[in-house]
Amino acid sequence: MLYQEEDLEIKWNILTLKLKETFGNSPDLNGVLFLIGVNELGHGPNDFKKEAKQDLIHIATCKILSLSGYYTLEGQDQEGWPIWKLEKPIPNMDTKDQEKFLKWHAIEYFENE
Repeated sequence: MLYQEEDLEIKWNILTLKLKETFGNSPDLNGVLFLIGVNELGHGPNDFKKEAKQDLIHIATCKILSLSGYYTLEGQDQEGWPIWKLEKPIPNMDTKDQEKFLKWHAIEYFENE
């Protein structure tokens, strides 16, 4: 398990350094999810209001967890926002493990997309 945690931190640091080179700052997990959400929405940059930013993070979470079969894309709403369907329950985890779970999926997203 220790090796996996070290591997996660190395890969996460590489990802955030690449994003820093592109965007000028090193994003935290929510920042990475926001960027994925904007990418999945397909348009930007916009001045997104707080609610829209939360929706973008939700879109990103669904997208990255779809890589492991937790969600499937059902289509888009009238405004062009993706609609996701939960396919299987997400495991119960404490906050620290949830963060690791999301980081691994975000890394996989950037490696494959």
